[in-house]
Amino acid sequence: MRVPRTWTALLFSANLGLWMAFFTPIQVLLPIQIERIAPAGKEAALAWVMAAGAFAAIIANPVAGALSDRTCPRIGGRELGRRHAWTFGGAVLAAAGLVLLSHQHTLLGVALAWTAVQICLNAMLASLTAAVPDRVPVAQRAAVSGWVGIPQSLGLVVGAILTTAVFTGTIGGYAAIAIALLVLGLPFALRTADDPLPRDHRPPLSPRALAAAMWISPRRHPDFAWAWGTRFLVQLGNALGTLYLLYFLADGVHHADPETGLLILILLYTAGMMATAVLAGRVSDRSGRRKPFVIWSGVEMAAAATILAVWPTFPAAIVAAVLLGGGYGVYLAVDAALITEVLPAATHRAKDLGVINIANAAPQVLGPLLSAPIVVHLGGYPTLYVLTALITLLGSAFVLKIRTVR
Repeated sequence: MRVPRTWTALLFSANLGLWMAFFTPIQVLLPIQIERIAPAGKEAALAWVMAAGAFAAIIANPVAGALSDRTCPRIGGRELGRRHAWTFGGAVLAAAGLVLLSHQHTLLGVALAWTAVQICLNAMLASLTAAVPDRVPVAQRAAVSGWVGIPQSLGLVVGAILTTAVFTGTIGGYAAIAIALLVLGLPFALRTADDPLPRDHRPPLSPRALAAAMWISPRRHPDFAWAWGTRFLVQLGNALGTLYLLYFLADGVHHADPETGLLILILLYTAGMMATAVLAGRVSDRSGRRKPFVIWSGVEMAAAATILAVWPTFPAAIVAAVLLGGGYGVYLAVDAALITEVLPAATHRAKDLGVINIANAAPQVLGPLLSAPIVVHLGGYPTLYVLTALITLLGSAFVLKIRTVR
């Protein structure tokens, strides 16, 4: 059955809180916090902190998804659904972790606290990601995915405004993000249905079964493997292109106020994304086609990265931000719908989507490890953005190998 607008609105809200908690520290709070701790080696320090958190996410997301597929808590003798407990618990624990992170004054403390936050947020992400294939019919998925994708950039905008214009200082910024995560994230878990999976359909719960479930054979499920490869390469390009935006404005563009410049770029990026995500999703749903939209989005994002490589000026960065946002909006809406159509089985969607989310998290490990030496030793920001363009184009081309989706 088609989901109502209220359900989509609550899922939108939960994702907004989630992505505020993910991206505001990455783009705003952690760079500022780390620069105060280690100003001389801020690029390498930020890279290692990001890599530690992303490595934890690689493990936490599919494991939490697999547990979500298998667990069914009881309250008062009544079985609850398999998703909302993970959404609720992940949000509460992540909010506590953000508060803890705000009080760290060493690189080790920052890395450990951020890793804990990533684990909790990925538990929440695993359950929220499964909501679309659990509830939304195929003919509505790209449009709903468009709405669900918007918070990935809108969350950063709202978070950046909160942490730069409303709350000054990293402690106040982290606290604001923690509160927003709870206020925006918990209503979806408390106010929407979450049906339990019948016992005879539940996958077995054992360490061996969990370990075995993590492997999805590319030979048996080739379309799933190609979809994973598409997501991995596009997200790797995104990680390479966005990690050092603040430092790029300061050291490459020589912007007088890089933090304000970053906020302007984020606003334009979000405007471009919001203008395309839902529209592209609706057109894709009506046409029944996914692959042409994914290919076009990759071309547009590669063009944005090329502009940054060739013209390292703030006006050029403005144009690139609009292009990148527009392309990424199309990609998020349509590729998310495409992936739900190549999942191997309905009984373990959260685990399978957790494996897909490795393709989101692994680039956050590789991105910093690749980009730091490129910026410092191998040609600087022009080389970084050329590589971003090439990887993004390759990733979008992989979608042509998928056979069961048009």
